[in-house]
Amino acid sequence: LEDVAFWPVRHLAELLRTRKVTSLELTEMYLGRLHRYNATLNNVVTFLDDVGRAQAKQADAEIAAGKYRGPLHGIPWGAKDIISVKGYPTTWGTASFKTRALDYDASVIEMLRDAGAVLIAKLGTGELASGDNWFGGQTMNPWDPAVGSSGSSAGPSSATAAGCVAFGVGTETSGSILSPSARCGLTGLRPTFGRISRYGVM
Repeated sequence: LEDVAFWPVRHLAELLRTRKVTSLELTEMYLGRLHRYNATLNNVVTFLDDVGRAQAKQADAEIAAGKYRGPLHGIPWGAKDIISVKGYPTTWGTASFKTRALDYDASVIEMLRDAGAVLIAKLGTGELASGDNWFGGQTMNPWDPAVGSSGSSAGPSSATAAGCVAFGVGTETSGSILSPSARCGLTGLRPTFGRISRYGVM
């Protein structure tokens, strides 16, 4: 299954839609890669294995019942750790907030959950959304692990480029998506300001 780790989301979605692969199988594969490569890349702040498995099982049940929600249904992904996930640490990359858990979900978390996407990790952000260094160290570029992945969306970029998540969601004020995307060899989308709610995001 790891042969598909770098496939585009639209190709993974077709595997799930046609039930050639289950969301749980895909989720376990990506979780395995996240755990295996994190020691080298340092791109995960919080693993959400149980959350991901529960969401994957729900996606599989819905797809099997003919309730397919669309191309993100069952797709494992990771969120930059300035995006609030209720009940789990949202650290902003700083030791001061290392154990802080907020009691609400960011809008983007709700939107992707409604689309059926499977959240498997909170991914590294530079401290207070600046650079690629956080309280756990530096997040590295998978194509050259001696070099940081750059920009505050360092974790989503590193994890996506390493085939450890199908896609990652970051944020950008001034280059925080564009810079790590360029460094890690990714396509990064910076949406028009105001197009997506920033509620629950630093």
